[in-house]
Amino acid sequence: MKKVLSVVGARPNFMKIAPIDRAFKKYSDRVEHIIVHTGQHYDRKMSDTFFEDLELPDPKYFLGVGSGTHAQQTAKIILEFEKVLEIEKPDLMIVVGDVNSTLACSITAVKLGIPTAHIEGGLRSLDRTMPEEINRLVTDSISSYCFITELSAKINLLKENFNPDNIFFTGNTMIDSLYFALPKAEESQIKSILGVEDKKYALITMHRPSNVDEKDQLGSLLDAMVEMSKKIEVVFPMHPRTRKNLELFGLEEKVNIEGIKIIEPLGYINFLALMRSACFVLTDSGGIQEETTVLNIPCITMRTSTERPVTIEIGTNTLIQPNYESIISTFNKIMSGNYRNGKIPQYWDGHAAERIVDVICKNIFKFEF
Repeated sequence: MKKVLSVVGARPNFMKIAPIDRAFKKYSDRVEHIIVHTGQHYDRKMSDTFFEDLELPDPKYFLGVGSGTHAQQTAKIILEFEKVLEIEKPDLMIVVGDVNSTLACSITAVKLGIPTAHIEGGLRSLDRTMPEEINRLVTDSISSYCFITELSAKINLLKENFNPDNIFFTGNTMIDSLYFALPKAEESQIKSILGVEDKKYALITMHRPSNVDEKDQLGSLLDAMVEMSKKIEVVFPMHPRTRKNLELFGLEEKVNIEGIKIIEPLGYINFLALMRSACFVLTDSGGIQEETTVLNIPCITMRTSTERPVTIEIGTNTLIQPNYESIISTFNKIMSGNYRNGKIPQYWDGHAAERIVDVICKNIFKFEF
């Protein structure tokens, strides 16, 4: 019996690991799959909701590291995760994405001689001011295997001298979760609760430090939101970091107006229900660029770079400078009906996890069938 240990740390990780857990059930007589939750971003209500929405089993271990500086958080995870590895001694460890848990658990496992697989490997923004970019670079550099979501990732990994035999183009497990959750999203009552109609509202998410940690920058983005609300209703599930800074900078009144609905963060099903029926999404997130591409919803990404270029090249995503003028210019294009339709990238078909688990069992564990 082989043992595989998968790590989740932040909510996007749940969406990427849930399909992996389901796929391993096919090999339950040969593989024990264990989930470890580091508690990097932990809110009991939100975390429990995500586990329920995605039908993800309770983690065997919850490390409860909580928040802190990047250094504090990474150090706590390393210290606690090492104890888990010493108990479980897995044959393979899986990490996903680009959060601090991804980096910390990879380092811990590799130093103990445990092979590590990075799902969503090879993505690059080429912006080293982003903490996520550092996490991606370091994780890939020490991982034994990389499972990639788009071909740009393979190009990046080969430039960095990653072993080409250990790069597997399998697709996007985030999209597996989207397809899995769509029937539940269709039954969600969130639109009627909020009083919004299909295609008659914009959905906004905003949380990156570069956008919300400086008063003038945050104020400029809020001004754009106010301008948009003159033509279309705006729904804004506000991230705790953004809410904290909104209050700190005294900017609450700017968006406390008719036409803007500021709500608490949502569980995955309710957020997906809002996203699939929105006129467009304005975001600084990573995964939302992918989800909107599959849903064929226009997406405006207010960042200086993206690690997901396929969403721009063939998807529905537009990368813009995070300022008032760029937002309103793209917004006007959408409202005038001049925005393009996109295509769904290769292997974003809801079966990525199955391909990943098949590779692990056949190519890495060398199971005979």
